[in-house]
Amino acid sequence: MVLFFKKELAFLLPVAGTLWLALEQGWRQGTALALGAALGFVMFQASFSFAGAFRRLLAERRGAGVRAQLLMIAAASVPILPATASGEVLGQAVRGLVFAPGLAVVVGAFLFGVGMQLGGGCASGCLFGAGGGSARLWLTLVFFVLGATLASWQSEWWTGWWAPAPVALGVVLGPGLGLGVTLATLALAFAAVWWLERARHGAAMALPRGLLWAALALAGLNAATLLVVGRPWAITAAFPLWGAKAVAALGLDEPAFWPWWEDPTRIEALLRPVWADRTTAMDLGMLAGAFVAAVLAGRLARSWRLPAGEAAASVLGGLLLGVGAMLGSGCNISAYVSGIASGSMHGWLWIGPALLGNWLGLRLRPGFGIRDS
Repeated sequence: MVLFFKKELAFLLPVAGTLWLALEQGWRQGTALALGAALGFVMFQASFSFAGAFRRLLAERRGAGVRAQLLMIAAASVPILPATASGEVLGQAVRGLVFAPGLAVVVGAFLFGVGMQLGGGCASGCLFGAGGGSARLWLTLVFFVLGATLASWQSEWWTGWWAPAPVALGVVLGPGLGLGVTLATLALAFAAVWWLERARHGAAMALPRGLLWAALALAGLNAATLLVVGRPWAITAAFPLWGAKAVAALGLDEPAFWPWWEDPTRIEALLRPVWADRTTAMDLGMLAGAFVAAVLAGRLARSWRLPAGEAAASVLGGLLLGVGAMLGSGCNISAYVSGIASGSMHGWLWIGPALLGNWLGLRLRPGFGIRDS
């Protein structure tokens, strides 16, 4: 009876949040939270971890997790790339996550990759892990927000780094050819990961059914996000906003005068209530959805004890994640997943240095007493 009550209580969190936001800010905002909850639920249920998948590929040459990622990006690209290239869906204006593929992306992706392995997760991993009660990932998330806030405060230093104009394959090549090139490149990457595993182990593991269905579900939810929010799935754009709100509330500074917030869209978000931001709504939804999944699976973490080494790794990793996401024009979701699905060249540029950063992070983990799992 107690377990039943807990399960019912868990469901109330995203449902109540969705209804409240819909009444307060309109149906799109409420639906954004519901989509976030669905994303968090699926990721926790399937243990769809980017950091873990990269770790297994780099350390063990096991590639099922990365192959699931590539499949998810391919499935998301089919509706997202043509839609963002045309600029509208069903009469509604939409845009892709297309940014300049410059030096800041390379540096940011590398720092983000190191942070993934030290902090124990990426942007999505921090949210669904924290929603599942992980003390380590809550600590990483706090310093993730702090790192993003520090990077936005010092944006004048890095926003002027060399960068060519943004390139969207769907615009440059046309929607059909741009999608074809994207799918062909993803297929080659899929084959390369499969070959690496086969070369090391003699055979490549079949993609687990749970990962397969999770990849397709995440792709579908990303496409739904495009329809509701007007752009694909993103996570970290909310983090400097949360930090700036905290800085202003504590009277430490006035972020509205930081160059980062001079952009009209950004300053509008800063001046509105934080719950009016759709990325915030989706991020909070991910926390709630993962909480529901953890309760239903009986996997809600109940211990908040954290070894000193892991705590230090979370602090450093979180800061690197936050700074890296800002410099890199996104994280594993908004740059790697949604960037590539939008046809953006910055998404393809992001993954190389991010993998190199993950490789370095793996070698730093033992120094913090972190055992690979």
